[in-house]
Amino acid sequence: MASTIQVRVDDDLKVKSDELFKDLGTDTTTAIRMFLTRALAVNGFPFEIKREIVNPYETLSESQMIEKLERSRESAARGMYRDATDVSNDMRAKYGL
Repeated sequence: MASTIQVRVDDDLKVKSDELFKDLGTDTTTAIRMFLTRALAVNGFPFEIKREIVNPYETLSESQMIEKLERSRESAARGMYRDATDVSNDMRAKYGL
């Protein structure tokens, strides 16, 4: 006897997954079946699951950084700002800098 599993996912995720698995020579249904089989074989998720601490300033492009700076200037003009030392200390603590 076979069971059916229905999962709702975003359309874009479905399309991209279908394309990826097709390029890998399989389909999404088979990939999900492979995931479940491997999960049973390793008695858990078949990949590491963890929360990553990411420094958001590390991966910004120049235009993204300029955009952030402009928003900061607008906030400062409205009186919404913090002392630079406090901000630096917060960033060091949060991102291990």
